[in-house]
Amino acid sequence: MRSRKVGILGGMGPAAGADFIRLFVAACKRELQAGGSAVFDQAFPEHWLVQLPVPDRTEALLDDGPSPLAGMLRGIEGLARHEVVSVAIACNTAHAWHPQLQASCPDVELLHIVHETVQSLVESGVASVGLLATLGTYTLGLYQQALAARGIACHLPTEAERAQVMRGIVEGVKAGDMALATTLFSDVAARMVERHGCQDLVLACTEIPLALTALATHPGVRLVDPAQVLAQALAQRAYAVA
Repeated sequence: MRSRKVGILGGMGPAAGADFIRLFVAACKRELQAGGSAVFDQAFPEHWLVQLPVPDRTEALLDDGPSPLAGMLRGIEGLARHEVVSVAIACNTAHAWHPQLQASCPDVELLHIVHETVQSLVESGVASVGLLATLGTYTLGLYQQALAARGIACHLPTEAERAQVMRGIVEGVKAGDMALATTLFSDVAARMVERHGCQDLVLACTEIPLALTALATHPGVRLVDPAQVLAQALAQRAYAVA
C-alpha cells in the first residue's frame, strides 16, 4: 500500500507526544489490514515527530503566560521542510492556536483533534458525553461548541473537580506520579458518571489517557481518547494515495 509523509507536533508534554507514535503505528496497522495489505516494517508510512518544549498552553490562555505560538509554528515549519502533507498536533489545548498555525502554513493540512473526535462520536451515535480536560480547554469551549453543533450533550466537572483534574495532569502525569494521576482522574470520572449518567467520557487532554485507561468502578463506561481518534485520522491521510 502506497503512503505519503505525515508529521506529528509533540512536546506538550513529551510523554503524550511519544505515546502518540504508539497510537499512530497501531492506527496504521489497522489501515493496512482494512485495505487487505500485509503488515511489515516497510509498509508503514514515513512519519516525523518533532518534540518542542513550548510554553504551557493553559498558562498562556488563563494566566497571561508566554505564548506557545512561535514554538509550535517553528515545529510545523520544520515538518513542512520534510514535505509532510498532514500534521497532527498532539495536544488538545494547543488547538486554541489552530487557525493561526493553519494560516501560517497553508501548504500543510493541520488536522483538528476536536473536529475529528466529534465526527467520530456522531458516527458512533453518541448522544451525551462527559468531558475531562485542562482548564484552558474548558475555557476555550471548543469541545462544548462543537458537540452542541452536532446535537451531543456535554457535561462538565464542577470547579473543584476541574482543579482536581489539573492536579492529576501537573502533579501526576507531568511529574511522573502515575498512581496519583490515576486516583485523581478516576475519582472525578466516577462522580461525573454517577451525577450525569454518562456512558461516554471524552479524555480531552493527551496526558489523561496515559493514567486513565479504564474506570474500574464503572466498567461499562467508554473512555474516548481524542488522541487515538486523531492518530487514526492521520493514518488515513498517510494512506490516502490516489
